Order: sequence, then structure tokens, then C-alpha cells
Amino acid sequence: MSTRMNRQRPFFLNLLAIRLPIGGVVSIMHRASGAFLSLAIPCLLYTLTLSLRSPEDFAVVRAFFSGGLGWLIGLGTLWALLHHFLAGLRHLGFDFGLGESKELARKTAWLSLGAAIAVVGLIGLLTLTGGAA
Repeated sequence: MSTRMNRQRPFFLNLLAIRLPIGGVVSIMHRASGAFLSLAIPCLLYTLTLSLRSPEDFAVVRAFFSGGLGWLIGLGTLWALLHHFLAGLRHLGFDFGLGESKELARKTAWLSLGAAIAVVGLIGLLTLTGGAA
């Protein structure tokens, strides 16, 4: 009988207790943002169609995205798009052999995460203060 057979089952793996490196976190978020964007495409297309149907429907869509929940959904979708794009560029660099050292990979992970948050934060701040029309 091997030692494998003596292990107690089921084995509980606490995913919240595992400390992933920042590259792993960014990679998981890249996949999650891609899945979210894939699922959001039908909703975004419907919203676009609705906004183009009539001036009244455009006003409804504009009012929704001007309100609290619509504003948060819009910023969340924008963050997913920016994060997915920047993390995708990071992964594309890996495919070409760029940034594969441990230190540079860590820096680019922080950079892609921070840049997406910073840009969305700036856009959110501008829309709150009326800086963007």
C-alpha cells in the first residue's frame, strides 16, 4: 500500500490562505476580466442599440449611466477593459521573451494593475467633478 492511499480525504484547500505573488493575482484577474467582458458584450450591444433607437431611449440610457449604479457599472466595465488590455500586453511581452526576469515581471504586474486603477480613478473623478462632458 502506497503512502498516497493513507492520506485522509477529502483534502480542503483554503484558497484564501494561499499567498499568490502579484503576477499570479494579475494573471487571475486578467482571466476574470476577460470572462466578464465576454459576458458583458451582449449587454453593451443592447445598450448601444437602445441608445441609437430614439432620442427618448438615448435619454434613458444616459440617465442610467449618470446615476450611481450605472456609473459604477460603467467604471467597472472600463476597469475590466483596461486591465485586460494592459495585462494582455504584459503577457504578450512574455511571449516575445520580454520581462521574464522575476524582478521585471513583478514590476510589470504592479504597473499594469496600478495603471488600470489610476486611469479609471481619474476618469471617475473627472466625471464626478464635471470635468468631462
